[in-house]
Amino acid sequence: MTISEETRKVVADATGQPYIEISAEAASIRVLRRAIEDNEIPDLYVTNGEVVHLERVSGDISTPLGLADPPPLPYAPTVLTPPGLASVLARHAYVYQTKSVMIKRGKKGKDGAPDEPPVYEDREEEVVPPARVLAAVLSGRYWPGVRPLLGIVGSPVLRPNGSLLQTAGYDGVTGLFYAPKVEIPFVPARPDRDEVAEARRFLLGDFLGGFPWESAADRANYIALLVTNILRPYVRAVTPFGMITATTQASGKTILSEGIGLLYGQRVLPWPEAEAEMRKAITAALGEPAPVLVFDNLREGTAVDAPVLAQLMTAPTWSDRRLGTNTTVTMANDRLWLATGNNLRLGGDMATRTVLVRLDPKTPHPEERTGFTIPGLDRWVKDPANQRTVLRHLLVLVMDWMAAGAPRSEHVMRQFTPWAQAVGGFLAHHGIDGFLGNVEDVRAMDDEDSEWEVFLARWVELFRDQKVTSNTVRKSADIDMDGGGRPVDRWEGRFLTDDAGRTVNAMSLGRRLRGQVGRFHGQLVLRRGKDTHTKSTFWWVETAGGDAS
Repeated sequence: MTISEETRKVVADATGQPYIEISAEAASIRVLRRAIEDNEIPDLYVTNGEVVHLERVSGDISTPLGLADPPPLPYAPTVLTPPGLASVLARHAYVYQTKSVMIKRGKKGKDGAPDEPPVYEDREEEVVPPARVLAAVLSGRYWPGVRPLLGIVGSPVLRPNGSLLQTAGYDGVTGLFYAPKVEIPFVPARPDRDEVAEARRFLLGDFLGGFPWESAADRANYIALLVTNILRPYVRAVTPFGMITATTQASGKTILSEGIGLLYGQRVLPWPEAEAEMRKAITAALGEPAPVLVFDNLREGTAVDAPVLAQLMTAPTWSDRRLGTNTTVTMANDRLWLATGNNLRLGGDMATRTVLVRLDPKTPHPEERTGFTIPGLDRWVKDPANQRTVLRHLLVLVMDWMAAGAPRSEHVMRQFTPWAQAVGGFLAHHGIDGFLGNVEDVRAMDDEDSEWEVFLARWVELFRDQKVTSNTVRKSADIDMDGGGRPVDRWEGRFLTDDAGRTVNAMSLGRRLRGQVGRFHGQLVLRRGKDTHTKSTFWWVETAGGDAS
């Protein structure tokens, strides 16, 4: 017997499972697609034209064992494939076909002619749709009615209208799914004065008071990074790279990075040395829901200068080939990227795309230091109950800033100016000074810039306002002998070298010079011209005022 539409609706309402009848392939494709577009199948969303299934992930290895109040399992989206869609339908729907089944055979008369015809009855049979049908259902990229999933957040965040998203689940205003890492008590839109004072005292005193900040700028920059994920949907701008570095081990770098990552959800990554590996690491990391991505404990003295990472920092989206396929995938670059290590350096464009946090314990045995208000802070920060405390105090400060009209500062940081002005205003509102006050120190950490500044300064001393070819410049680096047979280096060790420390040849020098035209190093800038008769390229150096050196 078939089930009437009325009975089917009653059953579907009671079980929460839709009844979906399929038949011929074309009709099955239409009815299954309609079921998805009408949101009859739970936990399905669309991201960048692809249907994804959002579900909890069992066996989260990032959760410490033995916690009295373990956090909920994390969520992760999975792009639906035909097998994945078959699994989702089997769990969340009743998909069936109506088949005509013979329940009584016919009878023949004595002369062989039919006496009684066979009796058939329509019966429903639960089925798995054919793989070809499932593939066809998922082949489109336009999904009207399906809720867009723009990201997963592990903490409350500010919506673009300034209200606080703090109800777990899908938020239709932002397209974000809030999967709390820790349950946060409700935060009012206008916290009272005592709440704000206590939040400020806890954050600046109990939590951050014992760290050996090198300057006020380092503490302010860290708090800026700490609040970034909450403000991101409100500010709607790209955010800079965060580098937490110290003069020696056991200074507190990892505690600070975990102070951010464990609040929102983090993934710790090894530092890739090759550009191709960096690209793969970025693509893989953006394919997972962790809001904070940390290159932790880089080798001492590492120069953070990967061009592909610098490109990522200023791009709102990232496109690359999905690993293991020939399919190009585009993902939102909506994460906070951090690196930790001792005596880290900067190079290339990363120097202008990084917020610096420095620690200097000024002691030979920083692991023996005391003075933290919270004993065992490295263990304390891993407990979800304590993360709840930090996060709620931070949210109180954010909402107090919003209640005051979310005043902005006048900071300028190239592509990151909207972010800098928002967090700068937040910090100023709460009396936290020094934000971005170590910009000159960041520039000094740029090894490549320093090398070029020294090189161009010596160029000016040797050639003044002359316009010279790269071959002339290269020949000037050859070692001569003075009258006493002693070697003379006109460049005094300041000429450009290759990775092996050898003086570059004329061709390599020309290529490297072309890459620096118009870029200031300190007060000096390289210029290029062309001789119309000989067609040769010549070079000269100017000062910041534009006058020939």
